[in-house]
This record gives sequence, C-alpha cells and structure tokens, in this order.
Amino acid sequence: MTLKELEVGKSAVIRRVGGEGALRQHFLDMGMIPGAEVTVIKLAPMGDPMEVQVHGYELTLRLAEAQQIDIQPIGRRSRSHTFKDRAKDQDHPGLGENGKFHSKADEHPLPDGTVLTYALVGNQNCGKTTLFNQLTGAKQHVGNFPGVTVDRKSGAIRGYPNTEVTDLPGIYSMSPFSSEEIVSRNFVLQDKPTAIINIVDATNIERNLYLSMQLLEMGIPMVIALNMMDELVGNRGSIDVNTMEAMLGVPVIPISAAKNEGVDELIRHAVHVAMQQEPPLKQDFCDKDDHGGAVHRCIHAVIHLIEDHAALAGLPVRFAATKAIEGDALILQQLQLDRNEQEMLEHIVRQMETERGLDRSAAIADMRFDFIERLCAQTVIRPQESKERIRSEKIDRILTGRYTAIPCFIGIMVLVFYLTFNVIGGGLQKLLELGIDRLSALTDTALTQLHVNPVIHSLVIDGIFTGVGSVLSFLPIIVTLFFFLSLMEDSGYIARVAFVMDKLLRRIGLSGKSIVPMLIGFGCTVPAVMATRTLTSERDRKMTILLTPFMSCTAKLPIYSFFVSVFFPGKGGLIMSGLYLLGILVGIGAAFLYKDTLFRGEPIPFVMELPNYRLPSVKNVGQLLWEKAKDFLQRAFSVILIATVVVWFLQSFDLQLNMVSLSLIHI
Repeated sequence: MTLKELEVGKSAVIRRVGGEGALRQHFLDMGMIPGAEVTVIKLAPMGDPMEVQVHGYELTLRLAEAQQIDIQPIGRRSRSHTFKDRAKDQDHPGLGENGKFHSKADEHPLPDGTVLTYALVGNQNCGKTTLFNQLTGAKQHVGNFPGVTVDRKSGAIRGYPNTEVTDLPGIYSMSPFSSEEIVSRNFVLQDKPTAIINIVDATNIERNLYLSMQLLEMGIPMVIALNMMDELVGNRGSIDVNTMEAMLGVPVIPISAAKNEGVDELIRHAVHVAMQQEPPLKQDFCDKDDHGGAVHRCIHAVIHLIEDHAALAGLPVRFAATKAIEGDALILQQLQLDRNEQEMLEHIVRQMETERGLDRSAAIADMRFDFIERLCAQTVIRPQESKERIRSEKIDRILTGRYTAIPCFIGIMVLVFYLTFNVIGGGLQKLLELGIDRLSALTDTALTQLHVNPVIHSLVIDGIFTGVGSVLSFLPIIVTLFFFLSLMEDSGYIARVAFVMDKLLRRIGLSGKSIVPMLIGFGCTVPAVMATRTLTSERDRKMTILLTPFMSCTAKLPIYSFFVSVFFPGKGGLIMSGLYLLGILVGIGAAFLYKDTLFRGEPIPFVMELPNYRLPSVKNVGQLLWEKAKDFLQRAFSVILIATVVVWFLQSFDLQLNMVSLSLIHI
C-alpha cells in the first residue's frame, strides 16, 4: 500500500521511500524516512496535492510523489510528540561572553578591525526576513548570487559597522535539490562566512533542527536563534535552553524577531563567536549503540578515508563524509577520490546498509532525526494545543475547503484588483499624474521665459518629462499591488493558493505557485513579472515570465477598444471578452509548447509546508514595498526613459537631422 491510498485522518508507518537522486533525498530530508509515522490531514479541493503530518509537523506533497512511498497502516500513532511534561526554571548560562557553551579552548581570535561576515540560514516561514530586518535596519542592499536569479540581501548589523549579514534563501536542508539550496550551500562552503546565525522556528522545532545538524557538521562558529518563543510560551510550552545548548554544543538564544525580544543578546553572542572563532563543541551526533553502531562506524571510517581530500578541497570533513555516504555527486566530484578509494568508500557504505537494514541516504537521515527526537524529548515542552494552529485550521476550512477555496480565491483577487486599479492605486496614480503635469507646466513656462534653445526645450518637456511621467505613473499601481501581495504572502495565504491551484497548473507544466503572478498579469505585466521572484524554481520562474504577457493587462484595453470600435461596431462586449479569452488560450498553447521544448521535464516536486496564519509585520511589508519601488525605478526607469528619448528624437528630427514641428508630415 502506498501513501497515496491512505485515507484522510488515517495513520501509517513508512516502510520504503521510492524515487531516486535529488528528489528522493529531498523526501528523506523532509522527514519521510522508513519507520516514521505519518497521518493524512487533508486533500486539496481538486484532490491533489495532499497534506500530511510527520515528525510532529505538516507538509504537502503530490499524489504522484506519495505513490512512491510504501506504508503500513496503523490504528493510532505511537509517538505523541508532546515531549517533556514539566519545565526547569534556570538562568540561561550562555548570557554574555563568559557562557560555558562558548568553546574557549578552541578559539582563534581574529585581528581587530576584521570584517565579520555572517550567513543567516533557516527554513522557509521561520521569521528569517523579520530577523534580518531587525539585525540590519534600513542598511541593506539587494543583488543576485553569481550565476542565478536568486536574490541576495545583505547588510551590516546595527551598531557594528565591521559586519555583514547575508540573508540566504529559505531552505530545508543542505542537499543540492533546488537552486536555493545549491546557492546556500555554495555560499557557506565557498564564501566561508566568519560565522553562521541559524534561525529556528521554536513552534516547529523538529523540522528546523534537521538543517541545524547539517550546519553544525560544517564546523563553522554558529549561534542558534530560537524564534517565535513568545508563541510557544503563550501556548504554555517551553524549551530547556540550557540542556539544548549542552546537547548541541553551541549558544542557543531564545528570541522573538517580530517583537525584537532577545535580538540584542543574539547579536552579542554572534559577534563573540565570530570574533573569537569558537567552533561548535559537538559535531558527532551518531550514537554508538544505535542499531549496533553501523552508521557511527561508517561515518568515522569515511572520515579517515577522505580526510586529506577534504582538506585539499577546502571542505569540512564531517560534512563531506556524510554527503559522500549519501552519494552527493557535487561533493564527490570535489573530493577527487581515486578508483581504489571510490571502491573502498562503496564497500564501507554497503556494509553499513547491510548492518543497518536501510539504504545509505535513509540511514543518514534516520540518524539525524533520531538525535532530534532524543534532543526534543529532553528539552521541549510542547503545548497540547496551539492557538495559532487551531485558528489556522478554522480559517483553512473555508480558504482551502473543497467547495469554498476557489470562490474565495477569486473573490480575494477581484478585491485586490479593484482596490489597486480603482481605489487606492488608481487614486494615487491620478494624484501623481496631476503633480507631474503641474511640474511639467511650470518647467515649460520657465524654459519659455528663459528663451532656452527649442531643441533642449523639446527634449526636457516632450522627452524627459513624458518619459518620467509614464514611468512614475505606474509606481502607485505597483506599490499597491505588492502591498496586497506582501500581506497575502506574509500571512500564509499564498502557500494555500499554491496548494489549491497546483493540480490545475501542473497540466501546463507549472506548479501552483505560478497562479498569482499570472493573475497579476491581467492588471499589469510589469508587477506580474516582478512577482515571479517569489517562485523558488528557476524553471517555473522563467516559464511564468514568458507566459505572463499573454494575459491581457489594462494597458492593452485602449488598443482593444480602438480595434473593436473600428472593425466590430456594436459588438464591443462580445469581442472584448473574446480577445481576453483568446489571450488565455494562446497562453495555454504556448505553455504546452514551452513544456515540450524550452522547459522539458516536470515541475519541481510540491514538497512544502502550509504555515500557520500570522499577522504580517508592518516593518517587513514596508521594507518590501521600498525594495520593490526602488527596484522598479532602477530597472524600468532607465530603460523606459531612454526609449522615450529615442522616440522623441525620431519624432522631432528628419533624415537630415533638421528639427520638424509636425513629425507626421515628414514620416
């Protein structure tokens, strides 16, 4: 029996995880390992994808992917994931620079004045962007990571000018599955930051700690920020931070990024471990007594085998060893093992598989989750019921309900378009146009009174002001549209939209996440293309960008109206509707063509989580709007302005470069 066949509300034990390569590794990294207990929570309104609970957290996957997971049904789950039943009231021993979990013996202080570089790493939806904004304030700059279209945000920590924090993309593991994971791993391995700030969602700690364990294997100075502790404590839960620090060997700082609580303490620890270069006290999380110690012996044997190769390649030996065991092609290529060493590695791994009864990748993933479960059993007091989770389930009954999800989505998008183009954005656009026209008139009068050369006069008024006006008139629409998009994304609704629409869009080779940029395309293509930056797959991002112009935006409406009035008088409504429908049909046809030519292959697997609904942070929304407005002005402004000046030049001069008054006569 496969997971696809398991009914909603039923539980089972995973027996085997099928698939191959990076996709299978991604399943394992997300907790879908043999022996794990899983419960089906719900199906999307169209019957695909499905949401399941595993290791105490929820994630989604498609039925085609669930079909590759063999299960054995059980009556009830044996693991409650409630962990400790009481808390210990202790002072946090890591306060200040003298905390006992700073590795004094192994520290190697850096010279004064050294620029401290940090990698801010964490899962998606863990509050990483909120923490980044708290750390850096407004002193941020946005670029791209080399060779990819993944945003790279960095900035100095407030009060520490000789620091630079890079906000890495939200990822679930350091396996090379998505472009985001490859970018994050390469940054840590190749750029070699001075220290790592690992942000962990305290309300979803098991899934988050999987990435933490991989980061600890890299041996880089590190602090763990336990975010959303206010939510956990508010639900009568807690975490024994002292014990967690002792078991992980790095400072663990409870914080609330949204309320800016604990951030100053986090900064002090981060600066100290980076400046003193204090590595994690512990990297070996495999238990000698776990299943006869098969995984423990395998890892240590491989460490000895590849130690010199890892040093030459500049790789952390513990991290390289676990990745070599998993068969990570990129790491194996960097290690450059000779044939005898490759055969010895294969022999060691096969012996481990025989003794452990699991394949190599599953054995390593199981080792990590086994440690996480022991860690949480000793340190985490999980509340029986989370108020945020209960609230999210109630909202989801409507927004992801079988008969209500799509009507709600259509209603929300119609409201967003109406407010953007007719109320808020449209009103601001008219005010801005009035201001630009007024300024243009004043400038025109001033230039006339000063008897400025007619060519320069025409360039300023007809070229520059016309170009600036056309660009700036779009700005209120874009900012308003991204305001609503940011609200939907930060609240957790965009993830639900992807969950609801995935089956429909997968037929044309896209994932459910592409629906929002394509719908925005009916309003304006420029913000629609900019909205594709929220897509995690580069393939989906490029394909969505190419399809978005087929959606008829408001700028095409005057052209449609002129066309209809000239050729089809009296049939405007029917023909206009037909043109919109024709654009959609041509877009679908182009999608099928792209799917089989430019973008062959299936969309990326839909393995993601549906986070709890949360109120968006005002600071985060404001920061995003500023970034989008600045990005639009920097990118579109220059192109449109130059194009406007070129058009002005062609209209104002004849072939002999003589200025003309009526360009139509001279065309």
